[in-house]
Order: sequence, then C-alpha cells, then structure tokens
Amino acid sequence: MMAEPLAKPRRKNPLERTQQPLLPPSARSRKAHGLTLAAASGRFMIQCCDECGRYTYPPRDACPHCLSADLAFRDAQPSGVLLSETRIEVTSDPYFREHMPWRTGLVKLQCGPVAVVHMHGDCGGPGSELLLSLQLDRAGQAVLFAKPLSEMPHMEDDRQWRELTADPKHRRVLITDGRSPMALPLAASLSKAGAAKVFVGIADRWKPFATKTALEAIEGVELVELDLTSERAVQDLAMDIGAKVEILVNTADHVRPAHLFDAAAAGTARETLDQTVMGMMRLAQAFGPIMRARGADGATGAVAWVNLLSVHALSSAPQFGIQSAAHAACLSLSQWLRGELRQGGVRVINAFAGPLDTEWYQTLPAPKVAPKTLADAVVDGLKRGLEDIYVGDVAKDIEARLFDNPKAVEREAGQ
Repeated sequence: MMAEPLAKPRRKNPLERTQQPLLPPSARSRKAHGLTLAAASGRFMIQCCDECGRYTYPPRDACPHCLSADLAFRDAQPSGVLLSETRIEVTSDPYFREHMPWRTGLVKLQCGPVAVVHMHGDCGGPGSELLLSLQLDRAGQAVLFAKPLSEMPHMEDDRQWRELTADPKHRRVLITDGRSPMALPLAASLSKAGAAKVFVGIADRWKPFATKTALEAIEGVELVELDLTSERAVQDLAMDIGAKVEILVNTADHVRPAHLFDAAAAGTARETLDQTVMGMMRLAQAFGPIMRARGADGATGAVAWVNLLSVHALSSAPQFGIQSAAHAACLSLSQWLRGELRQGGVRVINAFAGPLDTEWYQTLPAPKVAPKTLADAVVDGLKRGLEDIYVGDVAKDIEARLFDNPKAVEREAGQ
C-alpha cells in the first residue's frame, strides 16, 4: 500500500479548541540513552559485546550470551527481515489513543537481535526486507523505525513517519535574521521542500541589503519586521504571527574578531551577546510558549526550533573567541529550551558548522562551508528528525576528536 500524498491542510477554525500536546511513554534506563545519542545524529548503533562480539537489544548492563559487562554502542547494519506485524487499534496510552491505528512489527535485525519496531505504511508483509533507523519520538527518546528498502512516491508523507520528523512540507517557517548570509539559501531550500510560508525577519527594513530582491522573488517568502535586540519588537511579531510559526530557524550571529586583551573587547562581547544569547532568550520567551502549546495542532502543528551554531561552541577558536563564547552560551540555552519545548513535543535542533565561506572568515584557509550546503543540511535534518547536525569537514573533525580526546582539541586550537 503506497502512502497518500499529504494534502494541504485546511485553514483552522479559530473558534475550535487547540488540542493539548501529549507525549509517548518516556521512561528509559540510563543505558538506553546510548540509542538516544545515536538517533540525535542520525546513526544506527546498538550494543555490541567486546568479549564475544555479538550484538544485543534492548540495551542492558550485561551480555545475555557471555554475561560480560563490556557492552559498547557500535554502528550496526541498518536492515532486517520482518517476522510479524501488528496493527494496534486500541490502547490505554493517551498519546497513542489519538494516533490509532498504529502499525508495529517484530524484526530480525541483520546483526542478530530481534526487536519491536514502528513501521512505515509502505512496508511489506512478513518476510520482507526493511531499512531500519533510530528516530527520536515526541518525548525525545529513541525508537526503532522500519521503512521499505526502496524509495516509493510520497514516503515522507506517511503519518507515523511525520510524527518522528519535522518535515517542513506545508508548514510555516520563521527565519529570524534576513540579513544573515544564511537567510537566502535557507528560504530557497525550505520553499523547495514544500514550506507553505517562509517569514524572514529584518531589522530596520528601511535599510537596504543585498539579498532583499532575491528573497522577495522566492515563492511564499514574506519579509517581517524583527529586531532581536528589542524585546518589544520580538513580542510584537510573536503576537502577529506566533500562532502561525511551526518551525523557527534562529540565524542570528555577530562575528567580530577581537583579542581578549584589547581595550574594546568588552564592548564587542556585549554587542555579540546581545545579538545572539539575549536575542535567543527574547525569541524563546515570545515564541516558545506558543509553539509548545501548538505541538499537537493538527497535521502541521509546531515541530522544531533550529539554532545555527558555530562548532566552536564546543571548542573555542582563539581568533574568534567572542563568537565561540557566545555560541557556547547559546548551546547551553538551547538545552534549557529543549527541556521546555519537549513538553509540547517540539524538538530543538542544533546545526553545528565550521567557518562559513563568507567575508568575516575571509582570512581563514579552506575547508569552509558554503551557506547553501548548511541550508540543505538543515532541511535534510528536519526531514530526518535529527537533533544534532554537523556540517563541513571542520565540524565533523572536531566532533570526532572531542569524543576521542577533548584535551587534544583544546591544546591544538588556533595552531
């Protein structure tokens, strides 16, 4: 059975009650969060015993084959064979009661274990081969999901799949800083992905900027007044379009190289923090409660908040120390925000990138990240339901080295 294309949603009746967000069961053991780590970045990892070399599922403290406690999460073959399937029609769980019927199956993983998985509507019957992935559900916990091996039309519109992703199709998006070099490629990528509307915030709209004409030429784009340094401006926009925004992409940045011992460094830091950290705080206070309340608002309810961050939020770059410190603060703030928005089933996505190929990073050597590459990665992350996205060689290298030896990354920074 092929998935039906998602129809454009009807305009909501303002007199109807907004459905309250409900979350799927979220209780997990500490060991099970190894699956959460893998799902957040789009990897398929399950426990593998270092003694006997056999994979095991679900996560546990000791190997069921040899009783060894050396169980590490390792990449595994993301495929399996369907043994049996169940179409659940009745449940006592409040979240799943609103999403019945729900298709599940018992799958023999290619690497050995047998697991219960959520199933895409296009999956075949018992004996069929399936492609598996680890996904984050609305409660932010990892679950197994199965799809057919081969692509089929409208697969991304499957009802159960959309519950585990943040696909922008037919959704309305706010890009917070239209003067950012990321605004134009993001607006183009989101429009191509089927976004119903892309609001682009512009501070001081009377001031010209290079990409204004190109932005206005994209179908579905609307420029709106938004100054992240003004609490009043952010609140006014939230009152105007807050109930329409299902995905918010925070592109605010303020790149100004400065030496720590420079006399003007404190002033530069103050401006950067006001634009980034305090700007994000103002956005969270204005748009956060509305998005959290709309987490279950129909097929296109609020689903995601995206922060574009420098990978040096994880490891400071001395030549861009102020930006590194500001983005590190934004990362901490995003984790706070994640805890608040999770109550409404809205995910917070952090996209970490190395130096962009823009004028502020002119003196840095390659490799650099093209703005379009970052924009496409963000849209891909939304479609796949990721939580952490690493874009570019520098970001991926720092991610891998931080897992290996954080002190080595710290010592080698700026060399």
